[in-house]
Parts: sequence; C-alpha cells; structure tokens
Amino acid sequence: MGKRSLVRGLWRRRHRKPLVFEIGQSQQRLVLDPSVLHHFAVRQQRDADSLEAGGQLFARFSDQEITVSCVTGPRPVDRRSRYLYYPNRREEQREIDEMHRKGLHFVGDWHTHPEAVPTPSPSDIRTINEAVAKSRHHLYGFVMIVVGNGDFPMSLHVSLNTSVSHFRLLPVP
Repeated sequence: MGKRSLVRGLWRRRHRKPLVFEIGQSQQRLVLDPSVLHHFAVRQQRDADSLEAGGQLFARFSDQEITVSCVTGPRPVDRRSRYLYYPNRREEQREIDEMHRKGLHFVGDWHTHPEAVPTPSPSDIRTINEAVAKSRHHLYGFVMIVVGNGDFPMSLHVSLNTSVSHFRLLPVP
C-alpha cells in the first residue's frame, strides 16, 4: 500500500465530521465539509519531493454558517514547485463561473506549505488582500487556508482577509 493510499485510508476512518471556526464576534461560523478536509489531506506536502498545491474555496451561505463544501485545484496548467504555487487565472475564473451556476459562491483560496504548523508568508497575505481589493463581491473578505503537513486542525492556518487585514480564525473545540 502506497503512502498516499495509507493517508486516504486513515483519513476516512478518523475524520468524518466537519471542522468549525468562529468568525470573530459575528455569530457566524465557517464550516469545512469533511470532503474538503479529505481533499486537503490527500495533497499535503508530506514527502521531500511533494509540490505545493492549491486552488479555490466554494461555499453555501445560511444566516449562521458559511459552509465550504467544494474546493478545486491543483490544475494541470498551474505552476508548481516545492515552495511555489501559481494558479492559472483563466481556469480560476472558469471555475468561479461554473460553480456560481451550481449555486456555490467563491469565498477564497487554499494552498499547501511543507511545514507541520503552517504560517502564511508576507506574499501570501499580500496576494489575498489584493484579491479582495480587486474583486467585485459582496463579502466582508476572503478566506485563506494554508494546509501544513501535520494533523488537522493544528496544521491548518485559516484566516479571514480584507484588503488591509489578516484575521486568523480558530477552530471550535
């Protein structure tokens, strides 16, 4: 059994519940569906030759919850290396249009880092802040998730980002 198959098998047995994050004082919660967590787990940079992966986050809204139920990426046309992930912007826009037709809304981006407890780089924060500033949307900000190579939830850096701020969200115990 390969290493990735083993990770997939362990994931299916251990994590069948969503992860929930409080969004500040807003009384809202960000919910990561188990299928999203599985997508992240399969793409963690656990080996020395693993490339960074990333993609987009899509959610459904209710009064109290933003549920991320679909993620994309990485795509064959994205540029990737051990410490770099550069998405294909045309494909990203195509995904946003396609998901919108399915009733899902773009809420942010995700990517991996080869560290157990990930920390977004200044470039990561600048990129998501610029995306919020340049996009046409009705959201307070975008979510950024950096996926480390350790166990969830400790190896997830989940944040809400405006054009000028980066606010880390913590999981509900």
